[in-house]
Amino acid sequence: QVQLVESGGGLVQAGGSLRLSCDASGFTLDYYGIGWFRHAPGKERAGVSCISSPDGSTYYADSVKGRFTLSRDNAKNTVYLQMNSLKPEDTAVYYCATDRLHAAGLLSRRFCADLIAVPPRTGDSWGQGTQVTVSS
Repeated sequence: QVQLVESGGGLVQAGGSLRLSCDASGFTLDYYGIGWFRHAPGKERAGVSCISSPDGSTYYADSVKGRFTLSRDNAKNTVYLQMNSLKPEDTAVYYCATDRLHAAGLLSRRFCADLIAVPPRTGDSWGQGTQVTVSS
């Protein structure tokens, strides 16, 4: 059973940094693509970033390019989203997401491209989310 647990959110001032973590179980990250999307009150869900497998290519939404960095630790089965230069518009609940079928192996590149598309396709598995609040 796929399980994703996000952590690391919090309250930070504009310009600050946070690192989100997503602990995965029930599958191995080195075979599945996995990414993040966010959902702010009153707004549509938005893809943030994704990493494909096994090549490890990373994908970013234009709004976070140059500020966010996604990485993966296969040994820990964990992905990290390092968020720098945070802005108030980054405030949202952040979800880690994958798909049991469409994010596997070579399909993961398409999964990642779709995750950061507008509107995003967020797969069939995600966690409970972690709140990120950026004050101005």
